[in-house]
Amino acid sequence: MTPEHAGRARARSVVMSDVAALAGVSTMTVSRTLSVPERVSPDTRARVLAAVERLGYRPNQIARQLVTGRSGVLGVVGLDLTLHGPATTLYAVERAARRHGYAVSIACLDSADPGSIGEGVRRLRAQKVDGVIVVVPHEAAADGVRDLPPGPPLIAVDAGPGMPVPVVMTDQAGGAAGATGHLLDLGHETVWHISGPADWTAARGRVQGWRSALEAGGRPVPDVLSGDWSPRSGHRLGRHLADDPRVTAIFVANDQMALGVLRALREAGRRVPEDVSVVGFDDIPETGYLRPSLTTVRQDFRALGDHACHLLLRGIEESAEGAEGAEGTVRVIGTELVVRESTGRAP
Repeated sequence: MTPEHAGRARARSVVMSDVAALAGVSTMTVSRTLSVPERVSPDTRARVLAAVERLGYRPNQIARQLVTGRSGVLGVVGLDLTLHGPATTLYAVERAARRHGYAVSIACLDSADPGSIGEGVRRLRAQKVDGVIVVVPHEAAADGVRDLPPGPPLIAVDAGPGMPVPVVMTDQAGGAAGATGHLLDLGHETVWHISGPADWTAARGRVQGWRSALEAGGRPVPDVLSGDWSPRSGHRLGRHLADDPRVTAIFVANDQMALGVLRALREAGRRVPEDVSVVGFDDIPETGYLRPSLTTVRQDFRALGDHACHLLLRGIEESAEGAEGAEGTVRVIGTELVVRESTGRAP
């Protein structure tokens, strides 16, 4: 495309063929570059993106559907989006999809039983979505997905073992082990744990990491106290721990429950961190503004969303080419321990 042609393209609505002509590639290569850039050579990708930038091209969903036979919509099945983890994961997926020119359709579940999960996926497939991301960090997710008939590509986020589809997950066990190790390094003899519901994969992974860190250090392993992710359950269980003078360190499976624990300790007259150190998980926005500010484990939700979308878009491309999917693929996203005021040396 000559500079004169590029100027005419900018004077009207820029279409994919304009980008292809300027970059010297086919329209299918432009589509592939915008959908699954890792499937295109670096040189070709650079030329296409330079043409996109120069022309100010923005993908048109209807035009792309005519060229590729795809809807330009990804489906997301989500569970309990009132909780920070699932809600932030969904937001991260939507942002990543938008950067690739895709819209998102959401099916929210009231329960995590296999029938509800399967129904949510079927509802989205009926809308002709190009692929589905299941954000159901629950042990029922595997059964809900396994019984589905063949259809558009599907991946799972933070799902448990045994998934028959590709999975992107946070290193829950590694994050929990790091939090527990931090408390042991401060001189605490052992660490008590308030977990999430036992049928949540995140809760099970955090219990596993906490226990492995204690066992590796040859420390006593106290009984797990199970909460329901809410501040109310953290307060109730925190009052139980506050009455035990042996308790000097508590690892709580999410920040909301940790808020309840902090209040229970304060009500019992036990100072944080002078008497008891507390670590949470998630790094919700409020944790840095508490008194004391909360030491916690930060999850990289943006990376989770990016990897989920990249993996799904690659599956869509492979499906269009008749290639085998990436069944069995597992991508693990690391965590970061954020040390604040709620942890200190053992008394």
